[in-house]
Amino acid sequence: MRTKVKQLFSKSNELQNHEVTIMGWVRTNRAQAQFGFLNINDGTYFDNLQVVYDEKLKNFEEISKYRVGMSVKVVGKVVLTPEMKQPLEIHATSVEMLGDCTETYPIQPKRHTREFLRDVAHLRPRTNLFSAVFRIRSVAAMAIHKYFQENGYLYVHTPLITCADCEGSDQMFKISTLNFNNLPIEDGKVDFSKDLFGKQAFITGSGQLHGETFAMAFSDIYTFGPTFRTENSNTKTHANEFWMIEPEMAFCDLEGLMDIEEEMLKFVVDYVLKECPLEIQFCDQFVAKGLKQKLTDLLQSKFVRISHHDVIDILKNAKVKWEFLPNYEDDIAKEHEKYITEYFNGPVFITNWPKDIKAYYMKLNPDGKTVAAVDLVVPQAGELMGGSQREEDLNKLLARMKELHIDQEGIDWYLDTRRFGGCVHSGFGMGFERLVMYLTGIENIRDVIPFPRTPKNCEF
Repeated sequence: MRTKVKQLFSKSNELQNHEVTIMGWVRTNRAQAQFGFLNINDGTYFDNLQVVYDEKLKNFEEISKYRVGMSVKVVGKVVLTPEMKQPLEIHATSVEMLGDCTETYPIQPKRHTREFLRDVAHLRPRTNLFSAVFRIRSVAAMAIHKYFQENGYLYVHTPLITCADCEGSDQMFKISTLNFNNLPIEDGKVDFSKDLFGKQAFITGSGQLHGETFAMAFSDIYTFGPTFRTENSNTKTHANEFWMIEPEMAFCDLEGLMDIEEEMLKFVVDYVLKECPLEIQFCDQFVAKGLKQKLTDLLQSKFVRISHHDVIDILKNAKVKWEFLPNYEDDIAKEHEKYITEYFNGPVFITNWPKDIKAYYMKLNPDGKTVAAVDLVVPQAGELMGGSQREEDLNKLLARMKELHIDQEGIDWYLDTRRFGGCVHSGFGMGFERLVMYLTGIENIRDVIPFPRTPKNCEF
């Protein structure tokens, strides 16, 4: 029976001197005259397992020539090595090649640039860096589900195909079954009544609108799935396909929303620190010095809460030559986010944004100029979460929709959440990849998602 490497490291004392069978891939092979060392990784554990083989094996000469990348089966005895760097090793009684690997294998035991590894994205999980990143990603996803499930939230699978325009159709991918070489035209426009759904349809840019309908039945819900945006952006923090977490909470105002955001983020960070110590240590050493301390400090910190207006005051008074001048009516740039997180030395909630740069569904504040919106900005990753108290007053919501030329007919079902027992409610969205960037210290979103989809890049 196969024993997984993770089992060996977790039960090493119990398995001492036991014979085990392991299967994995060769990471390195140091062959000497009478013995050699294979470093094996089977994907179940971050650290490699050292296998010692010697000339007593009938295929010793063959083993000594095994190349990096080959898959092998090893039978041997577990030997504890507390005085060595690794806690245990396997003394092989047999080593068998399962799958050959040619000399052209690109993942050799040396430093590779991340740009190069993006070109071999199907192989990069075999490197230490991406082994750490994608383990952390997996554990972080589990932590998110664990937080919401333990706090009584309903997990809702909102549709990926939608006719609801939440983010703006200019930011959403259009889908169609029509023949583009012979489109049905009526009055100079494409007749989407001939299409599969009888109307124009999109791949979702957000599950929020559908999520709100479930919050009006279950109180607290969340979605967690892929979303798609057509932004032609080549920044380090944007991708055209990414994953997003979107909770919606009934009977919750803006202050309550920020409490939940802070509690959830601290829960996830704490969970990852406990479940991925080796991966965090690796990232701290090779990706971002001080990462572990930054994450540990976050657990003890109280997130700053400050209005957009007061942030602009700080930026205007800063003795910094800005590329983009801060303005009370505008969004803040990446350089502003970086300055503010450094100014307060940690995560910052920026609240009460100008209504003209925010979505129609956000609650209008009494001043008539701002909305009850909040962005959470964190060091390095920038904006991590964006949310708001939703406008529960149907008349005010309709007025905002008219002002912004939002088609009421297409989302009349959504307006029923205000007609039939509406209440104060809030929600937010968090880009999962940006969270992983924050947890790993990785600076480019292309390096925290298995197969990145960005402008001019849809490989694999």
